Amino acid sequence: MPATPAWPPRSAPRLFVEDELGEGREITIEGNQAHYLAKVMRVREGDTIVLCDNATGEWAARIGEVSKRHIAATISQQLRPKENVPDLWLCPALLKKDRYDTVLEKATELGIARIQPVITRRCVADKLNIDRATVLVTEAAEQCARTALPDLIQPVKLAEMLRDWPENRTLFFADEMGGKPAASAFSSAQGPAAILIGPEGGFDDAEREMLLDHPNVRPISLGPRILRAETAAMASVAIWMAAQGDWVN
Repeated sequence: MPATPAWPPRSAPRLFVEDELGEGREITIEGNQAHYLAKVMRVREGDTIVLCDNATGEWAARIGEVSKRHIAATISQQLRPKENVPDLWLCPALLKKDRYDTVLEKATELGIARIQPVITRRCVADKLNIDRATVLVTEAAEQCARTALPDLIQPVKLAEMLRDWPENRTLFFADEMGGKPAASAFSSAQGPAAILIGPEGGFDDAEREMLLDHPNVRPISLGPRILRAETAAMASVAIWMAAQGDWVN
């Protein structure tokens, strides 16, 4: 007897939308998303798509009218509630655009809860196009089937971030001068946490001293090799997810 096909199909397009979703609700998809569905994915009336609203979770929807400028869809049923991700923030120093794109994308895929870009003295960039970054993060979440988007915060200078740092959140920073091995530090950590990754040139002496003087900061080591900043960001989040995150389930 042939197996029953999965529904919705694994190939069903998946999008985040701004409308709050609910069974029986009708929504209109416009702009780039409508173009993507109609021209790239070539959806037709009656097709199924998967929608997320970053509030209630993931829903199946039936395509109705398809036109050049908009697509109508009716929400049919909830597939998954909004996910609960580990309470981990990533605080990566700004990098060159293509490298920072990688950090944003992979951090989203790995399940980070918040991304707080940081400006340090050796950053080669001091600005981030937050609208463009939001699009990149959203597309990454769509591709990896997340039902929640990470919070993406405007860049902040390191000193300002440390000044306003929450009292109950531990900040681990990848220290080129050495620290407790990341796997050991993360396994024994308790409560909310964050990981700080420096820029291509690392932290200068004054920044490192400022970090070590902060009561919530803990230096960690990511091994014997010097890692590029984007590699360090991905490696540290992966280690956390293996030690305390949703990889342990």
